[in-house]
Amino acid sequence: MTLTASYERCRMLNAKHGRSYYLATLLLPAWKRRHVHALYGFARYADEIVDSFDMTSDRGAALEALAGRLAAALDGAPVDDPVLPAFAHTVRSFGVDPADVMAFMESMRADLSVTRYATYEDLLGYMEGSAAVIGTMMLPVLEALPGAAARAREPARQLGLAFQLTNFLRDVGEDLARGRVYLPMEDLEKFGVEVDDLGAASAGQAVRDLVAFEAGRARDHYRQALAGVDLLVPSSRPCIRASYDLYGGILDEIEGAGHDVLAARARVPRRRRLAIFARHLAAASAAGRDERRVTVPVP
Repeated sequence: MTLTASYERCRMLNAKHGRSYYLATLLLPAWKRRHVHALYGFARYADEIVDSFDMTSDRGAALEALAGRLAAALDGAPVDDPVLPAFAHTVRSFGVDPADVMAFMESMRADLSVTRYATYEDLLGYMEGSAAVIGTMMLPVLEALPGAAARAREPARQLGLAFQLTNFLRDVGEDLARGRVYLPMEDLEKFGVEVDDLGAASAGQAVRDLVAFEAGRARDHYRQALAGVDLLVPSSRPCIRASYDLYGGILDEIEGAGHDVLAARARVPRRRRLAIFARHLAAASAAGRDERRVTVPVP
């Protein structure tokens, strides 16, 4: 697996499994895209080990094998793996914090044994590794303004949490089919929801009220993330604004369906996704041109 082929595999994973986010990445300068794809591709690759309905081998052994190859790749050793060469190259190139990578792997391990979360604080502990660190790993690639990296870190975390909680709400039925409930058990009790209610053909009023409550939490994470967009260099802002609109659009669809996330999977219609992309395209093109302009004499 050449480095070029590894980056291409990551791009394909992003295009196949993260259509909304992939669309948003097209607003980035071309040189940044492959690194964003590498980070997404690695996360998706690990996630498939713990989540795939098709995998029949020992998931724990497969995940630990990946962890071993990951350690070797981060140390600079060649590895026989489709995505790790690109991921390790991006981590080293941008100084991605290895602690974030390890936190992500710990959350993947949790998915093999933890199927319920008692409180929202417990769920946040899981999402710290599964989502918040994805935001902070992306930050060096997206580039904060000079002197703004520290201030941009928390909004990046919050955006990761917002995206993850949005996915949890959209995928309640799918997650239950895997034996997992990501909505906090204390919230189910508060709204009078039984676990079996989450597997119904359509959501009753109690489930709808529960989903509306959790959607409010997701909106709060989005609000906390918004200030971070202007802390990024201009050429990265259209991508993040489009991602914000696209994932927020999933919440809009959930709300438009009366918070019934069981009858059908919430999706942002293709026409709306393309309209969001088009709305941010001019800003992306202008910012890219401005940043390519040479402002110092070439010797």
